[in-house]
Amino acid sequence: MRAQVFDPRPCVLGEGPLWHPLRQELFWFDIIACRLLARQGEITRMWQFDEHHSAAGWVDHDTLLIASETGLWRFNIETGQRDLVAPLEADRPETRSNDGRADRQGGFWIGTMGKHAEPGLGAIYRFYKGEVVRLFDGLTIPNAICFAPDGRMAYYACTKTGQINRQPLDAAGWPVGAPEVFIDLNDAGLNPDGAVVDAEGGIWNAQWGAGRVARYLPDGTFDRAISVGGVHSSCPAFGGPDLNTLFVTTAREDILAPDAAQGMVYACDAGVKGLQEPHILL
Repeated sequence: MRAQVFDPRPCVLGEGPLWHPLRQELFWFDIIACRLLARQGEITRMWQFDEHHSAAGWVDHDTLLIASETGLWRFNIETGQRDLVAPLEADRPETRSNDGRADRQGGFWIGTMGKHAEPGLGAIYRFYKGEVVRLFDGLTIPNAICFAPDGRMAYYACTKTGQINRQPLDAAGWPVGAPEVFIDLNDAGLNPDGAVVDAEGGIWNAQWGAGRVARYLPDGTFDRAISVGGVHSSCPAFGGPDLNTLFVTTAREDILAPDAAQGMVYACDAGVKGLQEPHILL
């Protein structure tokens, strides 16, 4: 299977795709260019910021929660107004936000990392009802944050380790016990980037440098892969009217002479339905 171009605007580091179910609109970020982009049919939009932004969740029809290198922000889609909800490593200019996603309980998980991927500077936090709590630290490039359909299991990776972990959660969405390695991609030479879970509990993982998104069954078994034109596939998201379209961001970063296919957003019929992203409780 191979995905087709959904949006041709090239991103240096495309990331954080989010399908807004009320607006039927896809949002995503170019982290390095400090931009938020969107497409709704043939209508495209773009917002420019003065710092890196990387991930988002939806609050209501006109509001996103967006993560930047200094905080979590309430963002008005129609006006572009950005208001601080909570600081996020605002006292650490050497780090920025990275992968993030809403959990099934209305919280928001967000990873941070060194701006030059310095070892061990990364962490994963959870924002829940106004409070930011650090869950994991000592990571390098936190990625693959996603959640099982019943909300009782979280998945995440540190790309540098080549492993995707799973973490049991309690009914309120907080970690219970220690995480364990779920999928080890080292023997395959693959680098786990962003991920999303479908309605059947399958985990779709974008694999940096491999130009593909791979699906793994709930027991960790490889199922199938979809190729995208961008070598650095970075993060998938389900969307479309029936939630059966898989969108995939890509990046031009670290490619010496990128061709036109690099950094675009791709889309295809995944052959399985996704889950609606939960709205975030502020």
